Amino acid sequence: MDSVAELNKLIGLKRVKQEIMSLRNFVTIQQQRKEQGMKTISVSYHCVFSGCPGTGKTTVARIVAGIYKELGILKKGHLVEVQRSDLVAEYVGQTAPKTNAKIDEALDGVLFIDEAYTLSTGGMNDFGPEAINTLLKRMEDDRDRLVVILAGYSDEIKQFINSNPGLESRFNRYIHFDDYTDEELIDIFAYNLRNAQYKITKDAYDAVYQIIKEKVANKDSRFGNARYVRNLFEKIIQKQSDRLAQSGGRATREQLSIITIDDVNV
Repeated sequence: MDSVAELNKLIGLKRVKQEIMSLRNFVTIQQQRKEQGMKTISVSYHCVFSGCPGTGKTTVARIVAGIYKELGILKKGHLVEVQRSDLVAEYVGQTAPKTNAKIDEALDGVLFIDEAYTLSTGGMNDFGPEAINTLLKRMEDDRDRLVVILAGYSDEIKQFINSNPGLESRFNRYIHFDDYTDEELIDIFAYNLRNAQYKITKDAYDAVYQIIKEKVANKDSRFGNARYVRNLFEKIIQKQSDRLAQSGGRATREQLSIITIDDVNV
């Protein structure tokens, strides 16, 4: 499956899909202009993904890496996912080598920095700024071999970018990931069922939908979206396992497949 097909297959994320396809179209047309000997507009391939947890940022980053490979921008198109602890060391002189090692790993692919704003929240004696400066230098030195995607909560990530002129000049493409609707989350739950070869009774399905609707209606700013659904799914599977084990005897294939209303009371 090519990367565009993989993107379109994702549940929800309508605005994100439009943004990614718009970027792909722009790059494609600029490449065609270059092939015709025409002037082209330079493109920044670096991105900022903003939004709450569980909205698909890592998945889409991996797809973007694949799109860049298919367009010939990146040779490998792999994704290296890191967070603060992968870049920032505890002692003097260790942060730059640590950051450089991860960047080396990401060359010819995408370096995806989750919760990137935490690089600037460590206080006066923190080595986060050293990691940022190392990253900015490598983005310039390896500009033809490295794409960086920063991710995090909307407000925090914008403040982080705006706090550093070097970051602000290199990251000007923002893609916001909206929270999933309750309908999209129940679709994700159903996908998890199918993917794991489970089926569910109608009353159990209705009960799960009601749980998700209530959760969405009362969510806070840290709601986990698809991550919440995945956790709910795993709890239900655990409850089914306990029910089958307590019933004694060896379960049939049908019994192993079915989620009932008793399993949803988690």
